[in-house]
Amino acid sequence: MTAHSRHPRRAAALVLITGLGLAAPAFALDEGAAEALVRRNNCLKCHGVDKDKDGPSFQKTARKYRGKAGAVDRVVEHLTSGEKAKFPDGHEEDHKIVRAERADLENLAQWILSR
Repeated sequence: MTAHSRHPRRAAALVLITGLGLAAPAFALDEGAAEALVRRNNCLKCHGVDKDKDGPSFQKTARKYRGKAGAVDRVVEHLTSGEKAKFPDGHEEDHKIVRAERADLENLAQWILSR
C-alpha cells in the first residue's frame, strides 16, 4: 500500500495544488483582447509585430524591456501619455493615446512584451 492510497484526500490535494502552481501563471494574458485593442487603435499602421514600420516592432520593444523591472508600467505610460514618438526621418509626433481600462492596457502591454 502506498502513501497515496492510504491518504487519497491528501494525494488529491497535493495534485491539485501542484497542478495549480504549474498551470496558473501570475498573469493570464488575454491574447484576443490585446489583439482587438491593437486593431481598434490602429497600432499596426505604425508598428509591425516583427518588423519595424514608422515605429519599432513589438518584438523590438519586447527585447528593449526584457527582464527590466517596471516594463509593463513603462509601456502603459507610453500608450496613454501622448509622449513624443520619433520617426525614422527624424521628425516627432505625439503618440496616439490608447484609451482603455487599466487592466486592458496592462494586458496589451503584456502582449507587446511577450512578442
